[in-house]
Amino acid sequence: MNTADLVNQIQKKKSFLCIGLDVDLNKIPEHLLKEDDPIFAFNKAIIDATHHLCVGYKPNTAFYEAYGIKGWQALEKTIKYLNEVYPEQFTIADAKRGDIGNTSTMYAKAFFEDLEFDSVTVAPYMGQDSVEPFLAFKDKHTIMLALTSNKGAFDFQTKTIEGKEEVYKQVLETSKTWQNAENLMYVVGATKAEYFKDIREIIPEAFLLVPGVGAQGGNLQDVCKYGMTKNVGLLINSSRGIIYASNGTDFAEAAAEKAKNLQEQMALILKTD
Repeated sequence: MNTADLVNQIQKKKSFLCIGLDVDLNKIPEHLLKEDDPIFAFNKAIIDATHHLCVGYKPNTAFYEAYGIKGWQALEKTIKYLNEVYPEQFTIADAKRGDIGNTSTMYAKAFFEDLEFDSVTVAPYMGQDSVEPFLAFKDKHTIMLALTSNKGAFDFQTKTIEGKEEVYKQVLETSKTWQNAENLMYVVGATKAEYFKDIREIIPEAFLLVPGVGAQGGNLQDVCKYGMTKNVGLLINSSRGIIYASNGTDFAEAAAEKAKNLQEQMALILKTD
């Protein structure tokens, strides 16, 4: 999926919501545990109930890898279901990969060719040759960690080195020089809304994947005020706040209500922007 397709879906649905499919068997409704594949059963129900309210889904691969081969098979079934039934959805493998060049190429093949995700999150700590292998894939997107929503982000990302600008700004500036940089998107946490203005001065048009709205306390209005572009340029991710809205038999309907609430806020923002 290219950026134009994503923008078209945002305009059509009046939504820039991405739903995180972070499935914990200790939190899903108990009746689903009787299913042959409870993880996929949960995901399918959530997707069917919310697909018209969002433009993307983001499985965090840790929640699948933790369950071994069965978890990985559930991830495969989930992405296959999305690609076959709801191909308009932008899919993100939240894997935070990043390694030396030939290893990154194999990671990219795993997510882009085998699983057929539209995008994957990567950590840029190892630099240019750890990210460019992901960027080489046509019509695929590499979503690079820039300024994250966790408390530990302040350990390194906002530090200055030798009097220069903060590390996250240096990362953004440097990434613009890499081959196929037009395929880059960036992770910026919603809990760092005050930083969006500076970020937009460096990457004025790039799409930002924004976790942290909802359960982590990020504010949608603040993010949009400082981060939105003429093509919206934002994918707001919500995971726990939507998928665990209920642990009863009504879990999918409850998730849809939470997603609808966010979608309606987004529609209003798009209308008044």
